[in-house]
Amino acid sequence: MGKADFLSPKAIANRIKSKGLQKLRWYCQMCQKQCRDENGFKCHCMSESHQRQLLLASEDPNQFMDLFSDEFRTDFLELLRRRFGTKRVHNNIIYNEYISNKEHVHMNSTQWETLTDFTKWLGREGYCKVDETPKGWYIQYVDRDPETIRKQEEAEKKRKADLDDEERSAKFIEEQVRRGREGKEPEEEPVYTELVRESEEEKVAFNLSKGACSASAGPSKGPSLAANALRASSSASSSSSAKRKDAPHSSSDSRDKKKKSALDEIIEMEEQKKKKMAPVKLDYWLHTGIVVKIVTKRLGEKYYKKKGVIKEVQDKYTAFVKMVDTGDKLKLDQTHLETVIPAPGKRVLIVNGHHRGMEAVLEGIDEKNFSASLTLESGHNKGKRVEGIPYEDFSKMA
Repeated sequence: MGKADFLSPKAIANRIKSKGLQKLRWYCQMCQKQCRDENGFKCHCMSESHQRQLLLASEDPNQFMDLFSDEFRTDFLELLRRRFGTKRVHNNIIYNEYISNKEHVHMNSTQWETLTDFTKWLGREGYCKVDETPKGWYIQYVDRDPETIRKQEEAEKKRKADLDDEERSAKFIEEQVRRGREGKEPEEEPVYTELVRESEEEKVAFNLSKGACSASAGPSKGPSLAANALRASSSASSSSSAKRKDAPHSSSDSRDKKKKSALDEIIEMEEQKKKKMAPVKLDYWLHTGIVVKIVTKRLGEKYYKKKGVIKEVQDKYTAFVKMVDTGDKLKLDQTHLETVIPAPGKRVLIVNGHHRGMEAVLEGIDEKNFSASLTLESGHNKGKRVEGIPYEDFSKMA
């Protein structure tokens, strides 16, 4: 019986049936042919074209497997890059979108038996960042495009240039403060006198218009308060006039002194603020290169209370940890980790507090106060011994 004619009812029915995905066990990857039932697949396997493909594959089976594996990997990564970019996504979501294409390369014809094996291979080869969670495996595409790398390098250079500008401005301010301290002259402290009212019924009124000082007072038996004020003002004016005659440039000098003293006062206030600003502990403490311990039971007994090394820190609160025993890489939050205290004499890294980011040597442990004494090995206080560092503020270095 021949094939159905073009656009005949049977031909249209066959086309409708062939749309969409069919069963995988009735698909021939070598011939790239999908059969609808077992009988059709059996007939295809007995066909001459299929036998010729098998003879070609038997000559070099690894060549065909590598070809299918490369095609599967390329299409899978291209879909991941275009669809999700560098976002973290579950591997099953990408795989379901990939196999929705009828002409895709099936995984059973590649070198990977399962999707988990393929996901681990992507992580080992550096194509993606992978991590295992209770919900399954998650992958994140690593963009190695030259244009993207160039933009990242430019952003890094700009950040370093901004830091250099901040350092130069800070040194300039310090130099100005030092010069101000060296050229500062001691100021004369003002003398304050007490204003005494001789009569409680007496009322005093001052008129300070146009720099002149005048006072009027009510009648009183004894010498009035206004008279005392007038005498004091007249004596002050006479003394000031005498000073002007003796030193004609004293007014300009006093103005310069006032200006300098105001600047010095501002500088001193800023210095006092800096000294009063005590180091505040941050709510994040993750650093690369330190040993941590997993304290969550959500990952199972395999990882509970096990140690690992932080390889990368993301968003200040998330770390990629490589386990010491198994070598597995996990993505964990800092709430699921704690610091590791080594034996005395070992090197540690201070992860929080005043000496954050400095390397030190553990000298001793105070079990009663849950703290330790450290000797700094880096920074401007190198060689200094610090006491009372809490357990959670330092961790063993890998």
